[in-house]
Amino acid sequence: MNKLRYQLIVLFFFCCNCLFAQSVPAWGGGADQEDQSFGFTFSYISSYYKIDKNPDWRKPFIDNEGTKVTDSLRSINSPNAQGFAVGFLSRYSITDHLEARIAPSLIFADRSITYVYNTSSLNTTKAVQSTMIDVPISLKLKSDRLGDFRAYITGGVKYSQNIGSKSNPNANVAQLDKVVRNASGFASYEVGIGCDIYFEFFKLSPEIKLSNSFGDVLLHENSAFANPISKLLLHTLMFTLYFE
Repeated sequence: MNKLRYQLIVLFFFCCNCLFAQSVPAWGGGADQEDQSFGFTFSYISSYYKIDKNPDWRKPFIDNEGTKVTDSLRSINSPNAQGFAVGFLSRYSITDHLEARIAPSLIFADRSITYVYNTSSLNTTKAVQSTMIDVPISLKLKSDRLGDFRAYITGGVKYSQNIGSKSNPNANVAQLDKVVRNASGFASYEVGIGCDIYFEFFKLSPEIKLSNSFGDVLLHENSAFANPISKLLLHTLMFTLYFE
């Protein structure tokens, strides 16, 4: 009986040792062990414009010489457009559950606006070409760590600067060939949710984030495609992978 008791005690401690060994989390490459750490990011982007129209947006466009350039408009809309981004991450730990992040990224994402006229042959889709640098600053509120996992929410602001368009692509161009342009720089707010997943040598953080511009991003020009629009607001959905 005593032998069996000793065997059970040894088996108990062996099982406890296995359980505690399995509960020891991976270090994630030490990303959370320092106040500051760095990483890189890859993002998938889906964006579109919310369009506020002028009261007389349906009217045909008449140029400065009195020539009727377009027919009456039936609709203006902005379909979803896809893009991607690559960037750099710097984080600073404020407390065990709160950190500040800055993650400048190079954005490759074109948006578009579709114009539908009473004369269908005039229907067109104008691409708003842009290569931008985004500089978001955010706070990340983290849950307690459960093994190799923790959830978080994030929110902040960002500034976007256009770096990829010509100075004035509409100069000396026929009205129907003009493009729609965004302001060279604008600010947005963003909110998101994500989780930290700890591996042996690094930490991976998948994140879904919504971003909306604070105000009008349209560069207002006297053209058939800018005149009907009172305001453009940029809405963006981003899925990002952070590697630390």
